[in-house]
Amino acid sequence: MTSAWEVADAIAGRRLSAVDAALECLAAIEARDGEINAYTVVLRDEALAQAAEVDRRVATGEQLGPLAGVPVSIKDQIWLAGAPATNGSRVLADFRPGTSAVAVDRLLEAGAVVLGKTNNPEFCYRGVTTNDLYGTTRNPRDLSRTTGGSSGGAAASVAAGMARLALGSDGGGSVRIPAGFCGVAGLKPTFGLVPTTPGFRGWPSLSVVGPIASCVRDLALAMTVLSGPAPQDPTSVAPPRPLDFLDAVRGASLRGLRIAASATLGLSDLDDDVRGAFERALDTLRRSGVRIDLVHPDPVDVCALWDATALPEGNASQGQLLADRPDLIGADAAAIIESGAGVSARAYLDAQAARSRFTTSWLQFLSEYDVLLTPSLPVTAFAADRLGPATVAGRAVPDGFDAWCALLLPANLAGLPAASVPIGPAGALPVGMQVVGTRFADDVVLRAAAAIEHLMEPS
Repeated sequence: MTSAWEVADAIAGRRLSAVDAALECLAAIEARDGEINAYTVVLRDEALAQAAEVDRRVATGEQLGPLAGVPVSIKDQIWLAGAPATNGSRVLADFRPGTSAVAVDRLLEAGAVVLGKTNNPEFCYRGVTTNDLYGTTRNPRDLSRTTGGSSGGAAASVAAGMARLALGSDGGGSVRIPAGFCGVAGLKPTFGLVPTTPGFRGWPSLSVVGPIASCVRDLALAMTVLSGPAPQDPTSVAPPRPLDFLDAVRGASLRGLRIAASATLGLSDLDDDVRGAFERALDTLRRSGVRIDLVHPDPVDVCALWDATALPEGNASQGQLLADRPDLIGADAAAIIESGAGVSARAYLDAQAARSRFTTSWLQFLSEYDVLLTPSLPVTAFAADRLGPATVAGRAVPDGFDAWCALLLPANLAGLPAASVPIGPAGALPVGMQVVGTRFADDVVLRAAAAIEHLMEPS
């Protein structure tokens, strides 16, 4: 698959036109999206006009941005001025924001060509991608399987060659789940490193905007554009040291990094195929000469802690929509919204105090290790018509709000950078490895992810 950086390099070197790059992805959309259903809207005319402008500027010798001519997709939930932003809900079917999210503006300023918006579950509430407005997005690797979610359309657009780079969001694994299931790379940045506004309120203390791509180098390229504070988002901050993402992945190696690994974090059992892929990957890394300590932070009930934050924030964000138009909100989303009702300010602040103690524990652990490796998910992609796996390791999945995503929640709770990178096995459903680092060590996370990607490439 052609990567974003290869496209950008070819366009800058006049070996490829931006229009041809866009047409290639548009042809893939026409050929495959009828069965995958990744896109909620395709902006063909707008994309070709943007691409033609890139070609005009290249021809005049102008200095262009690092993503000049790269075809990208934007998650439905993320605002693009003038384009539908429904957040997967019928109640917002006619909403078109008058302004774009800072992250989208940064992609456009860097020369990216926006092909369209991609599907997410209603209000991004689930780890799969289905809703009453647009239907179900299917995994390009196996159309009977889920893409995961909530950035499922974003990951599918990349995995199917229908975009070279995708912009998603991650409040509880929503970049890393579909990246893991679809066999692509995804990054949840440090909280505050990439601005998230203007946009829907959602889970404001948990959710970040992050890239999905076919390779880790593309994630690094995207982060050179996306990162940095913006006055529109008071939660966005400058990192405490300069972050050179592209330098971090150039010739990346694990040597010199202090590496911890845990198959379960003491939180989640694994299906045998995932455990086997993870253990084989660790063996491959050890054979490269690196030491890996099998250790993890003290286990905490992360699902309960995450629920105590996400559910009241979701109710505060979407509760009025449900009160005003219950007929236009799906039953599953309505139940999740209602589950966050009645939480007092005291209870919410008590949860934040517990979350602070949890964060301190993880930061202390990550002061001793540069990265922590886990499986991205305990299962491979399950049937597309399900909201979650029926079992994990042969045992029924407990009731709850996507409890099967427990391995991913610590990074959201503690605001840590975390990537998912494919580790195989070849010829079967994809398995991802999660790489977690300390706050504002996104470059270190990408370095480790790039090295793992290289080591796991078929020889």
